[in-house]
Amino acid sequence: MKRDFLKSRTAAVLLMTFCAVIWAFAYPLNKLGIAQFGITAGMTGSKILFAGVRFFAAGLITLVIALLSGRKVRQRSFSFAGLILLHSLVYIGLRYSCFYIGLSNLSGSRSSILDALGSFLLILLACAVFPDDRLTLRKILGCILGFCGIFLINVGQEASGSFTLAGDGMMLLSALLSACGGILARILSKRSDPVYVTGFALTFGGAMMIAASQRMQGNLPVVTGQGVFYMICLILISSVAFSIYTVLLTIHPVSSITIFNALIPILGVILSCVFLREPFSVRYLLAGVIVAAGVYTVNR
Repeated sequence: MKRDFLKSRTAAVLLMTFCAVIWAFAYPLNKLGIAQFGITAGMTGSKILFAGVRFFAAGLITLVIALLSGRKVRQRSFSFAGLILLHSLVYIGLRYSCFYIGLSNLSGSRSSILDALGSFLLILLACAVFPDDRLTLRKILGCILGFCGIFLINVGQEASGSFTLAGDGMMLLSALLSACGGILARILSKRSDPVYVTGFALTFGGAMMIAASQRMQGNLPVVTGQGVFYMICLILISSVAFSIYTVLLTIHPVSSITIFNALIPILGVILSCVFLREPFSVRYLLAGVIVAAGVYTVNR
């Protein structure tokens, strides 16, 4: 894509809306894929192996595309390599280990809204790190609204379940790691091609997860054609969405891009109810609206 086009607001709106839609599909696809591979709630190592295969394959595809398109790595210093490994560990390895553990212990609807917390944390961190993202009263108000949406799904209704470390705790930790990874992604992509940064992060992060899963005796008990199909869909979602997201982070202020992540919990709720036949709760819809209002307030 031409950089002049990517600089336009129209491009940001279209591309980030597309990313939000396909990322939202990952919530039901993950739960369906884990079930198809015969991975049960207590099989932590197998969950991490499932995620590691997904990201490792997505990273290789992204690197091949970058290589064939003639992109240049630019930075080849030891310090840059160290940052790439740190980014891979935080943004992919640790973050998605927590994400998959949390997702398998929560409904897809609840998971999608809790994970949206990472968007608000990223806005706050970006204000502290990058000069083009200043902290304003509007951003503070937007983040408060976002936290209210997160709080809403954790209190008041027995049907939603109580707070658990294995479910809600892991998903909230995933959101924090996501925000830290977003900061590292922008720093690295300013120094090198963002598609290569994405490819390296996915490949190394996935390899770390595969290695960790073997120490935990993780395996894929059952391999079915339907399970492989879900895995392929998840691999394509990762390679495409992460590449677009990282490129846009290098061009636009962080807060102007993360606004579109508000679409993910809303779409995630709808898709989880449709594909997983999860019971619909009005609180999910209300929490999604509050989260979306918070992100809109930050960027209106």
